[in-house]
Amino acid sequence: MIEIINREIELFLSSLNDIDEEMLKTILQKSKISITDDLSKGHLTTNVCMVTGSILKKNSNELTSRLKDQLEGIKLFKKIKVAGPGFINITLFRKDFIATIDKINFDKGDYGESIFNKGKKIQIEFVSANPTGPLHVGHGRGAAYGDAVGRILKATGSSVEREYYINDAGRQIDILTASVILKLISKNINNYFPTNAYKGDYIEEICKKFKKEISINFDNESIKKINYKDPEKEIDQVIAILKDSNIKTWGIIKEFSLNEMILSIKNDLRKFNISYDIWFKETSLGSLDEKSSQISNSINMLIKNGSAYKKDGAIWLNTEISNDDKHRVLIRDNGKATYFASDVAYHKNKVDRGFDKLINIWGADHHGYIKRIEASIESLGFSKDKLIVKLVQFANLFKNGKKVKMSTRSGDFYKLKDLIDEIGSDAARFFYLSKQADQHLDFDIDLAKSNSKENMFYYIQYAHARIVSLEENFIKKYPDFEKNLKPIQESTYDKFDKIIHELSKYPSIVDKAAKSLQPHLIIFYLKDLSHLFHSFYNDNHVLSESDENVQSIIQCMSAVKQVISNGFNLLGISPLKKM
Repeated sequence: MIEIINREIELFLSSLNDIDEEMLKTILQKSKISITDDLSKGHLTTNVCMVTGSILKKNSNELTSRLKDQLEGIKLFKKIKVAGPGFINITLFRKDFIATIDKINFDKGDYGESIFNKGKKIQIEFVSANPTGPLHVGHGRGAAYGDAVGRILKATGSSVEREYYINDAGRQIDILTASVILKLISKNINNYFPTNAYKGDYIEEICKKFKKEISINFDNESIKKINYKDPEKEIDQVIAILKDSNIKTWGIIKEFSLNEMILSIKNDLRKFNISYDIWFKETSLGSLDEKSSQISNSINMLIKNGSAYKKDGAIWLNTEISNDDKHRVLIRDNGKATYFASDVAYHKNKVDRGFDKLINIWGADHHGYIKRIEASIESLGFSKDKLIVKLVQFANLFKNGKKVKMSTRSGDFYKLKDLIDEIGSDAARFFYLSKQADQHLDFDIDLAKSNSKENMFYYIQYAHARIVSLEENFIKKYPDFEKNLKPIQESTYDKFDKIIHELSKYPSIVDKAAKSLQPHLIIFYLKDLSHLFHSFYNDNHVLSESDENVQSIIQCMSAVKQVISNGFNLLGISPLKKM
């Protein structure tokens, strides 16, 4: 029916004087047909006359009166009512209202999907944690969010590519390598271990897996003599000694350690029901030493077009184009490229691959990094509008009523895989997604494990499982029901009308979640739908109804089950059949 209303609105607008194609397009973009918030207001509502009146400087009351007459003239609606300046409420005939149930049960997993993003090629880069340790619970929120956004965009027609950017170059990987080597030769250096080395048990695990037949010879005596009060200078000196004394073995252990960490991250994400299309290594961008590398080409392009300049021996990017608070260093005065230089080349690589939109999902502490990346994209000749950065706030983890302490460098942190082992991937994803991503989240493990109404994950899963059980009992009582099944449109049963009304909102919720990149909207919707179901189920003994009514009820309940399943699928969660 919405398609019919849209057609009538376009005809109505086209009949107005002083309206051109551009105005028509603007009105259709800004106006909407939506499900009413309450059945007492009818089934559908539109604000098109309010938007039209504002743009054309016409009286919205006159416009609503004319559109009301036109809609009444086609005799396809039970009631058309003017509801305030510029608004029209529409009540459908019963057969059209409850036809939503048939549509859901026919479309099944496709219900709620759309094509409004058809043809758009979108890349989502998320997590991208340094491969210097296992993923911890702080990474889990960005992982769940990025994957859910990708699923929702795909459901609305986009071609989506998921990417993980591996920071496999630079100082952090050197610290990882040094940490492993120091553990391997610990007996020969009196168990010396720098303050700023990585101390997690995963370092010991890497050492256990390393091939013992490889001869490990380093300058142990020089390491023993290290005596720095500054932890940063200490670890840098250790790295320098290890590299200088045996660069070949350093390279072997570095590659092995890095591969082990990447494999660990991949396994944890797979366990979290997340897969990537591309694992992009920072080292594939090349280095400044290579004249034709992507980093060199990007820097040279910026220098050539005047966006980058030399000062005090360094090369800087002028970031005024994005209103950044200061210019940013690309190449230090010692000739070494900054992390920013790699990011500039990486984002150029992304744009060159032909994506319509680049979605970067970063931790909230990266807020200050946005403007410099926008500046680099603009300076390279592209539009910064291609880039969308979504910031994800840290999740505070609570267990036994106490906040879990987190310290990555010391190795004292709660691993993502441990969280998954304790409460399951589905529950973990649900709680991570249960709140808007840019807001702080308190994640209570004890609540997530509880079988109570306060646990919204349990509450929604219970609704799905309850309907599965109801369907099984119905089939036992009516084994031949499909032979005598009456069309749902003929049902006069109205106790489930609020549920049908809520079910009809689902496609618009998915569209809204896709446009705003907010998966939590689906969770809020599933909570409301489950509440309506539980209330109905508790107030009505379904299988004691008349044969005609019980058939209608079961078809409606099956539709509820399908929508819960569809919503969970967009969040990467599996619905339960039994609890």
